[in-house]
Amino acid sequence: MLPADTITAIADELAAAERDRTMIPLLTARYPDMTVEDSYAVQNEWRRRGIESGRRLVGRKIGLTSKVMQAATGITEPDYGAIFDDMVFDNGSVIEHGRYSNVRIEVELAFVLGTPLEGPNATVFDAMRATEYVVPALEILSSRIEMAGRTIVDTISDNAAMGGMVYGGNPTAPGDIDLRWVSALLYRNETIEESGVAAAVLNHPATGVAWLANKLAQHGDRLEAGEIVLAGSFTRPMWVHQGDTVLADYGPMGTISCRFV
Repeated sequence: MLPADTITAIADELAAAERDRTMIPLLTARYPDMTVEDSYAVQNEWRRRGIESGRRLVGRKIGLTSKVMQAATGITEPDYGAIFDDMVFDNGSVIEHGRYSNVRIEVELAFVLGTPLEGPNATVFDAMRATEYVVPALEILSSRIEMAGRTIVDTISDNAAMGGMVYGGNPTAPGDIDLRWVSALLYRNETIEESGVAAAVLNHPATGVAWLANKLAQHGDRLEAGEIVLAGSFTRPMWVHQGDTVLADYGPMGTISCRFV
């Protein structure tokens, strides 16, 4: 692994980029031997500082769980990041576009846990049992590292490109609907741009939640009751600009929207 002082220095760079709303050069170009474990060490240091400064951890995001997202990024395995309370927006929120870098939107399902979920042998059925309800969500992607040429090592270090999330619509018990067939239409400024079905996420979106529990177990961590888990996008990321209004229609599960100013 990279030396501890290098991990700390990278976390410093990323914290400054988040604060100053800028980007840093590719980590993999500067540290060609950097591994996935190194990148999670950077993310954990960034997360530790956030908690130390008073930010409250409310959940996790899973990324790169669908073929369409893997094709869009050139990355072939899932990753995860942290969600702090100041990243969560209510349905219909007006959001400052300049708060983020390289702003894109993804369509997802958010799982809100009623009981803890722990690996290393968690299954999709364990994830379903642990879930109190599922609700529509939009993930706001923000890249604090140069985008061209990124690998999963860069992305994980950057908190899996997590910027924020909007959630709302109709909270639904996981057994009350076939989650594989949840579909969504994504609009930007009243024009449909993307559509997708949740089965694109590892064949069942709860599979991603189980994957996350098992991955966290490798790092001595688990998912706690009350945590929000963004299960992964089932559309390609959609670029958004200042002044854009975004709406996602999930049919029976309702709609969610936000506007960027």
